[in-house]
Amino acid sequence: MAAVSHARPVLTGLAGFLAAAALPVLLWHRAIELVASDFRFELGYLVTGWSGYGLIGLGLLLLVPVVASRGRRPDTRMYPRRRNALIGWGVSLYLLGAVLAGQVAAVAAVN
Repeated sequence: MAAVSHARPVLTGLAGFLAAAALPVLLWHRAIELVASDFRFELGYLVTGWSGYGLIGLGLLLLVPVVASRGRRPDTRMYPRRRNALIGWGVSLYLLGAVLAGQVAAVAAVN
């Protein structure tokens, strides 16, 4: 019975993480296509066109240890020491990136 109680938090954490990773692609696939179709290595272009998606990716990257530690006890080795800080930074960067990506999508829709 202990395996079942451990599996549920792990699966819900993984499902939430995968949904958060897929959401930007589902919402802004057209804007991503437009930005990627005119790709160039210029600082202004990279900052304005891709910074939102970069922040989303960085936020998701910070949430990986949180998801991996889901369902574990705090005294185990795989439990991150600064788990709450990782959650705070990960969610904050994800949301800031989502706002920027939404703005890029709105500009892309106008043009």
